[in-house]
Amino acid sequence: MIELIPAIDLIDGKCVRLTKGDYETKKVYADDPVAMAKEFEQMGFKRLHVVDLDGAKSHHVVNDQVLRNITRATRLTVDFGGGVMQCAFDAGAAMVTVGSIAVTQPETFLRWLGTYGPERLILGADVRNGMISINGWQEQSQQKLTDFLATYIAAGTCNVLCTEISRDGMLQGPALELYREVMKAHPKCHLIASGGVSGIDDILQLQAAGIPAVVFGKAIYEGRIDLHTLLDTIKRNEC
Repeated sequence: MIELIPAIDLIDGKCVRLTKGDYETKKVYADDPVAMAKEFEQMGFKRLHVVDLDGAKSHHVVNDQVLRNITRATRLTVDFGGGVMQCAFDAGAAMVTVGSIAVTQPETFLRWLGTYGPERLILGADVRNGMISINGWQEQSQQKLTDFLATYIAAGTCNVLCTEISRDGMLQGPALELYREVMKAHPKCHLIASGGVSGIDDILQLQAAGIPAVVFGKAIYEGRIDLHTLLDTIKRNEC
């Protein structure tokens, strides 16, 4: 069964969503991310993706207290992106997503891979036009997605969160062909698809394509996905 991972993106301690990573498009959906996390847990979800958008932009964790409150209030396995690694672990994150540092400081990422282990690190591959973007998607690097993944998977990375930026927040469907290509090249990779999910059918397509996991957020907050129906549908399709 595809792993279902609801998302909470944080700015100023509130649940927000952006469109294509543009901070000017910020829309606040909830003032209490802890209550939102508890609701996800009560529905039966086991995992939560939390992104500190303030931290991603400023290069240090900003919403660590929110993360700490979520991990204290729930038993969810929380993966966290945005800011400094050890701070996130100290605040209760089980896994940390690292993207920009893997581009700008590859030796640091490889050291962390050895220190924390591949099961606790997620390689953040945020892609626009086939190239990796960094620093909260505000800057375009010169690294191709294909080379980026090949390098770090060869070094032992097993978890990859791949976001097609042009689809993020657009509710127009995920980059299914891109994810198929990644899985074809790296069949043992635990790929987490992110960006563009507009409804349950999109998630079923990802599951049918053999994509191991999916992160989705805006479709929840916009009322396009009923989470109880999603869980029931995924289970039925797995049988």
